[in-house]
Amino acid sequence: MTWEYALIGLVVGLIIGALAMRFGNKKLREQRSQQYELEKTKAELADYREELTNHFAQSAELLDNMARDYRQLYQHMAKGSNSLLPNLPGEKNPFAYQLTESEADNDQVPVQMPRDYPDSASGLLRSDRVAREK
Repeated sequence: MTWEYALIGLVVGLIIGALAMRFGNKKLREQRSQQYELEKTKAELADYREELTNHFAQSAELLDNMARDYRQLYQHMAKGSNSLLPNLPGEKNPFAYQLTESEADNDQVPVQMPRDYPDSASGLLRSDRVAREK
């Protein structure tokens, strides 16, 4: 009978010891809290990314609407300028350039980019300076 009591005591002791290790372990509790914080942070990051995507989608839509409205305003001003000031020379007419229908439909407005250099040589590269130095 003593063997049976000893065996039962050993099994009960092992079970109690395993439960004490499982629930009493400080590192395990820290690991669980860190795992919870990690999952919470991942969820917040996913929400932030979705909010950011929605923001940029809405911004793109607003910019597209603004470009369309600007194009319509420009066309209206160009038509009005041509009809109200028909004798005004093209260089004095601020709305001399009119969008063709294909340009208006394709959003292909020609843009004249400013240059960062002059039409003729200047400074060290001028031809009269080179001729004098020789």
